[in-house]
This record gives sequence, C-alpha cells and structure tokens, in this order.
Amino acid sequence: MISCDQGFCSATYGGLLPGCTTSLPCEYSVMYGDGSSTTGFFVSDLLQFDQVSGDGQTRPANSSVTFGCGSQQGGDLGNSNQALDGIIGFGQSNTSMLSQLAAAGKVKKIFAHCLDTINGGGIFAIGNVVQPKVKTTPLVPNMPHYNVNLKSIDVGGTALQLPTHIFDTGEKKGTIIDSGTTLTYLPEIVYKEIMVAIFTKHQDITFHNVQDFLCFQYAGSVDDGFPKVTFHFENDLPLNVYPHDYFFENGDNLYCVGFQNGGLQSKDGKSMVLLGDLALSNKLVVYDLENQVIGWTEHNCSSSIKIKDDQTGATYTVDAHNISSGWRRFHWQKPFILLLIAMVCSYLIF
Repeated sequence: MISCDQGFCSATYGGLLPGCTTSLPCEYSVMYGDGSSTTGFFVSDLLQFDQVSGDGQTRPANSSVTFGCGSQQGGDLGNSNQALDGIIGFGQSNTSMLSQLAAAGKVKKIFAHCLDTINGGGIFAIGNVVQPKVKTTPLVPNMPHYNVNLKSIDVGGTALQLPTHIFDTGEKKGTIIDSGTTLTYLPEIVYKEIMVAIFTKHQDITFHNVQDFLCFQYAGSVDDGFPKVTFHFENDLPLNVYPHDYFFENGDNLYCVGFQNGGLQSKDGKSMVLLGDLALSNKLVVYDLENQVIGWTEHNCSSSIKIKDDQTGATYTVDAHNISSGWRRFHWQKPFILLLIAMVCSYLIF
C-alpha cells in the first residue's frame, strides 16, 4: 500500500494532501466519460515482463511499479456482465507505468503496438523499433494525451471540404491517437461529410440501429464496394483506414459503422477527432516519447518486428503473439461490449 505521505502520492496530487499521516493510504477517484467510475488506493508491486534476449527469445524480468487498485466501481464498471480487468497506463505523465519503467532505467520511453484484426493477435513491445521503418509526425507539445496535427481528410481520393477550424488544436480540440479507444470519434460536421462520401454509391442501403450502432446488410466484399478514408497529418504522414477497418461485422452480412458522431457527446460545442484501435489496426504504431513523435506504417501484424537493444546495440526479432482470441471476431454480447467499456474515455486517465 502507498501511504499519502510517500513521494508518488505527493507527485500525483502536486503536494501533500491535507490531513495526511503515515497511516493513511493514498486514494484515487476517476470518473469516466460514460458516467462510470472507479475509486481505490495506490499500491506497488513487481511487474513481470519478458525482456528480449535474442531473435524470438526472451528472458523473465521485473520492475517495481505503482498503480491504482480499485475497491469500488460505479456505473457499467460495477456491472458484473460488463466489468474489465483494468487499463494499463502508457501515457506521457510521470506517474504512468511507462514513465515509471523508464525512470527505473528499465526501458526507453518508446513503445509500439500492431493489432491484427484479420488473423487475430498482434505485437506489443517497448523499445526502439528499427524494422519496419516508420514515418512520424510530431506530437503537439504540452498536451496530456497523444495529440497530433491533422491537416486534411479525403475519401476515395477526394478531399473533404471542411472548415479550417476543425483542425485546430487546444483544449477539447484537435486530434488524439488513442489505443485505449475502440472506435473513431469525429466532430459532427466531419462525421456527416465522411458518411455521405462513404455511402454516396449506395443510396439504396437501409440502415438499422443495433445497440446504438448504425448497421446495414451487405453481401459483397466491403473493401471492393466502399472507399478508403485517409487522414493526412503534419510531415506528410497519411493514415489509411480501409473499409474492413472502419466497418465491423455483427452477424452474417451485417456490418456496423466504426465512425461515431463525437459532436453528440459534446456539451460545450467543442469536439475533437479521436482515432481508436479500429482505425489503427493492421498497422505498426510507434510512440516515441524520447523524440516526441508518433508514427505508423501498414504491416502484417502476424509477422514480426525488429527492436534495437540500447545497451548492446544488437537488433532482435520480436514475433507476433495471440493477444486475444476475442479480437478477431467480435462476439457482440460480451467481448465487444468489454472493448467499448475500456474505450469510453480511457485517454482521460493519463
């Protein structure tokens, strides 16, 4: 247990908490965007992980980390049918798990993920990725999340005509790359323009609302029948989102749209672009906090990547693993709902 007079607690809250004594635990309380909540205490423990020691080889390693242990969950997090184990903190703050590992000299502040929605599984690794080469875009400075500068959006090669203020950055504005989110949220005007462009050749499609998702029947290949959506970022970095990325199948020939109208959830009229895992899937995404850049490249996430050992200079192969058997095909009633619960506003934590 972490007491309120320990350094971690003071660093988290910007000073010693009023009434703190050595016998009182350091508490936390988090409210999420969907109204659910978690409260509990900070604890420390040894995090066990695999240290790369050769091509496709690892050895066990560990490091002490401090994290929140929930004692009471509210809203959907308190529902036994929709509970989740937790959210791992790989944000930029000094108290995130990644920052703690880096401060202990265990890792560099660089990590990568590659989520395979075609075959299942993927890759998650901490370290300097040297292969495949990844083109990057700078992170917006002094932001708590992974904010980047979005310049334009095109659908099927045709640029959307959007007001320039849509791409402004700042409080509750801008674009966030968020691996803690499943879907992609867009300002209302962007959402409407993208939806019109995607379905312009399919005026005969009838939409159905399935658990608040916009769904439709389609018998053919969605990749053949619908256009690619491309988000263009600073430094000429494109993010191609294909139909099999922005649609997800929910039953035989029933597809649902992974783009969501984020403007409906904004109480103050401000809205942001938030790109979640469906848009980031089947790509190697690298978060390089050492150089304050983020980047990606299309990649077979069932293959491998190469990581450089900063101590020895050696380069080792990291193979794909089966991260989750539930990722390849969403079983609507349970695993996908769990993804949505983890999605709701995890980027707000760290």
